[in-house]
Amino acid sequence: MQKDVSLKPFNTFGIDVKTDWLAKIESTEQLLTIIDDLPEMKKLILGQGSNVLFLNDFHGIVLLNEIKGKEIIDENENEIRIKINGGENWHELVMWSVEKNYGGIENLALIPGKVGTAPMQNIGAYGVEIKDVLEEVHTINMKTCEPKIFTNKDCNFGYRHSIFKLPENKGKYFISAVVLKLSKKNHQLKTDYGAIRKVLEEKKIQSPTIKNIAEAVMEIRRSKLPDPKLIGNAGSFFKNPIVDKIVFNKLISEYPKMPYYQIDDKYKIPAGWLIEQAGFKGKRFGDVGVHKNQALVIVNYGKATGMEIKNLADKIMNEVEKKFYIKLQPEVNYIE
Repeated sequence: MQKDVSLKPFNTFGIDVKTDWLAKIESTEQLLTIIDDLPEMKKLILGQGSNVLFLNDFHGIVLLNEIKGKEIIDENENEIRIKINGGENWHELVMWSVEKNYGGIENLALIPGKVGTAPMQNIGAYGVEIKDVLEEVHTINMKTCEPKIFTNKDCNFGYRHSIFKLPENKGKYFISAVVLKLSKKNHQLKTDYGAIRKVLEEKKIQSPTIKNIAEAVMEIRRSKLPDPKLIGNAGSFFKNPIVDKIVFNKLISEYPKMPYYQIDDKYKIPAGWLIEQAGFKGKRFGDVGVHKNQALVIVNYGKATGMEIKNLADKIMNEVEKKFYIKLQPEVNYIE
């Protein structure tokens, strides 16, 4: 355990706040000892800090999930089930799977964060979500120290949502591992979402492999999203809103060129397009701004505070709602 530690290296926005205490959790036994020894201390579980915005110093203990390791549970000629500990890097897991020719998560390449935080958000990109391959989430109750396994159904997955995001469950469970079921052959490739097919056509790839898809996704993401190592950001700041047919018809009549994706009887509208139409793309306000290539990304140009970033997010939300009748929802979690 370390005392009075700056959290700047532990959040991708690069917000310079402090925590009273910080501990790197490398085993469940270590976690149980801390819970037992410090039952009343406020605790925050952190992966790579890629989806959080610190508004103030944190008065408590930050627990960094560093539990590493992978274990093959079982496999046959078609599928493999793998238990991955929560401290593993998500992108490194994707690339490991691709090299092994295990299919199912190649569209999720280059998403920042740890494996343990992936189910919380039900991370997704380019037509794939983690819920599509996830079988179990292994957790430890932060109050009772009891282990609990959540099945896919138990997780109540939705768009950027899971049971772990409910207010009553906030900080309640430490995700120690997940179990994924991946394909070994006859992979179900997803190439119709976003620009994947365009990239494959440009490269004259007619029969893509999962490696081709992962490389296409990485190329697209790198062209649109800034590297947090170079400029502070948390990737997509807002969720893409999903609207009903009444709202959609009203919008499409006013903005006939509006992009959208139909999901059953609902319509997903790209939040980046809404923000760009509201005039924020590429705009800078002191040390805070909206990225020039992707309006969905709010960036810290240097010494911005968490409150300055939140204030810009609030301003964007207000303007988008005024113009489009849609209230954007932050994908980033505010930490006070």
